[in-house]
Amino acid sequence: MKGEILIWKTGEALPPIRARHGDFEEWIRKGLGGALPVRVRDPRRGEPPRDPSAFAGLVVTGSPANVTDDAPWIFGAAEGLAASVKKGVPVLGICFGHQLLAAALGGEAGFNPSGRNTGTLLYRPSPAAAEDPLLGALPDPFPAQASHAQRVLRLPPGAVLLASAETDPIAAFRIGRRAWGVQFHPEFDAAVTREYVEAYRKDLAAGGRDPDSLLDSVRETPEAAAILRRFARLAAGE
Repeated sequence: MKGEILIWKTGEALPPIRARHGDFEEWIRKGLGGALPVRVRDPRRGEPPRDPSAFAGLVVTGSPANVTDDAPWIFGAAEGLAASVKKGVPVLGICFGHQLLAAALGGEAGFNPSGRNTGTLLYRPSPAAAEDPLLGALPDPFPAQASHAQRVLRLPPGAVLLASAETDPIAAFRIGRRAWGVQFHPEFDAAVTREYVEAYRKDLAAGGRDPDSLLDSVRETPEAAAILRRFARLAAGE
């Protein structure tokens, strides 16, 4: 309802990680900090809200699915995202959600030409980020957790680039006044990220990355994590 933040659960964490640490929506709920109550729905099961403006904000989780998959629920979720942005609902797309937001509004997502990215990466805010209400407090550079095979290849028309990394040129963007996509995971902690590096060790090595060096560089990322709490306050009108 209007006083709630809606989380679209578009996928699950890897089973061993989920068993030990919980799942995406639990981490996001915790990161939002309780400014508003949270409701979780799963668009894969036909649960997107009919009227997105009924909610104070919408967060779209990461997913092992790809935006380029030919799945009816992905097309339906994209339509719901476009409607949410049109109605001015605050939106935060994370990883898959970031890519889906871009694709829903006329951009393009696809496989990262530089291969899978997993670990604690360094991102650089763009000049436009300094005045952004969600990302404006981030240092330059800032570390954030990542695990993805696809990324945004082309921004939607009218979108503003907010952050980039060497292997993720479009790592964060805003479209309109209150819709954001972030390729990184503000909800991940260092323990979860280490487990993702271990899980994708072979893929990372095949792409020319050193999994042991990635493990050594994993650290907590409180600046990126604060994005969730800041989004909750924006949704609450603070």
